Amino acid sequence: MRFGLPADAPAVAPRWNLEVQIHPGDIRKRVRYLFLSRRQLTAVSVVALLYIAGVALAAALAPGVIASLANPLEVRGLLAERRLQGERLQALTGRVDELDRHAQELDLRMAKVSLAYGLPPLTRPQRAGAPAAESDPRSIYAEALEEAHRSQLRLRQRLQGLDGSLGAVRAFEGAHPDQVRVTPSTCPLEGEFVLVGSFGKRRSPFTRELEFHPGVDLSAPVGTPIHATADGVVVFAGQVPIQRSREWWRYGNVVIVENGDGFFTIFGHDDRVEVRPGQRVKRGDLLATVGNTGWGVTSPHVHYEVRRRDADGTYRPVDPLIYILDHRWPNEDRLLLAARTAPPVRDFEPLPVGPTKASRKAGAS
Repeated sequence: MRFGLPADAPAVAPRWNLEVQIHPGDIRKRVRYLFLSRRQLTAVSVVALLYIAGVALAAALAPGVIASLANPLEVRGLLAERRLQGERLQALTGRVDELDRHAQELDLRMAKVSLAYGLPPLTRPQRAGAPAAESDPRSIYAEALEEAHRSQLRLRQRLQGLDGSLGAVRAFEGAHPDQVRVTPSTCPLEGEFVLVGSFGKRRSPFTRELEFHPGVDLSAPVGTPIHATADGVVVFAGQVPIQRSREWWRYGNVVIVENGDGFFTIFGHDDRVEVRPGQRVKRGDLLATVGNTGWGVTSPHVHYEVRRRDADGTYRPVDPLIYILDHRWPNEDRLLLAARTAPPVRDFEPLPVGPTKASRKAGAS
């Protein structure tokens, strides 16, 4: 191949051409000629330069294009990982909240035990909380992280309070085992029952007037066993004569147990009475069965009372629900608050029997 001007070109040419000769390797084949004018050569050069520029630009943009193609896959992977972490965070937060609810239930139970034993409410100093966990405000889980941190602090403080309550109760039980045995702490009925009458002021279903109800009514089928709620001595079993007390006569067959020198427990509207006066009983012993004896009973139930000895020696009615430690009641926090803050009951019918030295001696032994 040879480049040059045509051989027969004039010596002075107004224009020039580019001759390209292509000589084949076989001499028997003829030579090929390609003539390019200046304009054609310029066009070919421009095309070649554009091609080279395009290749260079493609080479420069190739990494970005490849990255842009890979980014969607990476973003989807990151989104899936973030969603998984969010689900784990929510599960852990829910677990902490569940533990806090269980701790709150234990806290209420310990408060009931302390009240039953006559212990003062445990004062819990406010502890300075740990600094809030730092979180990126740009994170969609920032609020969830802060709430999880607050739940963790609440749980920690509640567990610290429970530790103090348990220590106080254990110390009392270790120092006063006799008082523990004679303190009412269980439900007189086992199995299913329904609370149909509460402690306190209520409207009489018969007279429609407000009256004080000194106990609770627990409804169950006739014949359901009624058990002693603490150790003690039976001081009355049967029906109180109407001449002696009209109010107590309304309870029909009733069993009254003196529990040491601190409590009396009363079980009314019984069907069968299974104990006799002077008999010593232990917590859980059979006293009677549920019935509907007495005046104005609309359904079989046991009328259960707890009377506690005040500092002046008076046995006053207290809410029995506080002394049923093996059952959870709705709104127990309100029950505890009322029991701690309400003034002593003054309008109530005195017991038909009084404390006896023999029963106190038996209850303490």
